[in-house]
Amino acid sequence: MNAKTAKIVFWISTVLVAIATMSGIFFLNSPEASEGMKHLGLPVWFSYELTIGKFIGGLILLLPFIPKRIKEWAYVALGIDTLSAAIALVSVDGAVPKSFAPLIFFAILLLSYISYHKLQSSKAK
Repeated sequence: MNAKTAKIVFWISTVLVAIATMSGIFFLNSPEASEGMKHLGLPVWFSYELTIGKFIGGLILLLPFIPKRIKEWAYVALGIDTLSAAIALVSVDGAVPKSFAPLIFFAILLLSYISYHKLQSSKAK
């Protein structure tokens, strides 16, 4: 992957990740969010914590002046959140197709992460 392709892949995947994570703030108090947490056996307050954390993580990935180390931790946190969501859904609902939906987001997050590192290595040259 050359630097130009890495840059395009990075920005497309990162904007998709940011939209997915940051848009949740608009549904924070929705009945669907509360019902989803109850369905998984989680307290409703946990949705506030997750939503705020995801919003901050998406913002960190988008802003170019954020230090690399903080971006790394944002990728880690969003990855853990996504994999935990998949595990929770499989645990509660079983191995049905919708239980694996978070893995699609994880794949896009991984694409953003890999292209981010390609860009960083091409800048170092």
